[in-house]
Amino acid sequence: MLTNLLAPLCLLAPQGPQFAEPVRVRAGEDFVKVEAPGFAAPAIHDVDGDGVLDLVVGQFNKGKIAVHKGIGSGTGKGAYAARTWLQADGANAEIPGVW
Repeated sequence: MLTNLLAPLCLLAPQGPQFAEPVRVRAGEDFVKVEAPGFAAPAIHDVDGDGVLDLVVGQFNKGKIAVHKGIGSGTGKGAYAARTWLQADGANAEIPGVW
């Protein structure tokens, strides 16, 4: 009998992950952008070990990785600097095998 009473409640409860409305993230004076054809892979990580989370965005085009340094509290919800590219041996790092 208790099962019959709880079943309708399960149908009313939110199912699966609940997400907030999307927002455009600013970096520097502009919005974060990806190069054509798109297919970004964003992540939040403290790239330089300064205790502030940075926005890292993998690009499908040439396998480059954009880095937007975090400015502020380090929570990942603050402001970000304009894009720079992840460097390796003084050149833009590229993930091989992509385009």
